[in-house]
Amino acid sequence: MNSSSIPRRLCAAAILAALATSTSGCYELQAAAGEAAVLWRREPIAQVIADPRTPASLRGELAEVSAIRDYASRDLGLPDNGSYRSYTALHRKYVVWNVIAAPRFSLRPKRWCYPFVGCMAYRGYFARRRALADARGLRAEGLDVSVQGVAAYSTLGHFADPILSTMMGWSDIDLASIIFHELTHQLIFVPNDTRFDEGLATFVAREGVRRWLESQGRTRDLAGYARDLRRYQAVIALLRRARSTLGGIYRAPLDPAEMLARKRAEFTALRAGYARLAAGWGTDAPLRRWFRSDLNNADLASLATYERCVPGFAREFTLAGGHFRAFFRRIRAIAALDRADRDRAVCAAPPGALNDPVRRAGAGG
Repeated sequence: MNSSSIPRRLCAAAILAALATSTSGCYELQAAAGEAAVLWRREPIAQVIADPRTPASLRGELAEVSAIRDYASRDLGLPDNGSYRSYTALHRKYVVWNVIAAPRFSLRPKRWCYPFVGCMAYRGYFARRRALADARGLRAEGLDVSVQGVAAYSTLGHFADPILSTMMGWSDIDLASIIFHELTHQLIFVPNDTRFDEGLATFVAREGVRRWLESQGRTRDLAGYARDLRRYQAVIALLRRARSTLGGIYRAPLDPAEMLARKRAEFTALRAGYARLAAGWGTDAPLRRWFRSDLNNADLASLATYERCVPGFAREFTLAGGHFRAFFRRIRAIAALDRADRDRAVCAAPPGALNDPVRRAGAGG
């Protein structure tokens, strides 16, 4: 797992919302124009592969994408549609820059609400300068702000999302993971419940990658994937402890100066804890680049939703007999419940629940 993989996989569903909204503000216009540019420049993957001008390395990557895409629908029961069957070449490192904000003394992110997809904890911009301008305005309001480049995103199946040049150069494991993750959003998506949606997509991506590697007999890669997931989850546990400590600080009856001092001390301790944890991992340390940035409440808020519900989905997968289509039937029924009942069904599962793909995938450090 690439050390920057989780931030770059944040799903920019806000772009779809901006396209669907009836207002005509600058944010909606830039989003519509940016998405249109991505869609208009799509080319069928088969056509790109057949083009003699296409570099051999890109042909090989796109052929792998096609095989992964077929596996997703054939073996995992994910949507069989036009998504990830075309390619768009972009001349930049990221397709979207997400702006995330949180109060100075809170880990609850600011939310923006849109038609159809509900409220999201970020705003996506197709131009970095616009994201930075928005970030400056939010900082002027006294908020902690994070701007994160996103190399891949989904419109939740409302458009045939292409594979992007920003995703090229990834390992085939990372490509499989993002395709499985985003296709899961297209299959089941609950507006206003990011924790449920991201937990589901995270579980399906991990179990899907595990089965995909297993189907190819790639035991060494499977062990490496399990090792990387364990390392990532160790970092998430560190972040969870920091969130808990910070939450206690923010709830305490402290004056602002003392609260700020304790906040800074906890972020310093978080960096030191990560350094100790990752000392033996080298350049493969999860979130290594992320930890090099000036972390704040907004950064912690951005990673808060991916892991909480994963054990509960793993348990549901076991109850479905380990069959994806039966699993998705169960999850659709849960998705139809109200928020409190959904949380009880999957998000209240204890850590280490049965069928955790990391525990089952094998040994390694």
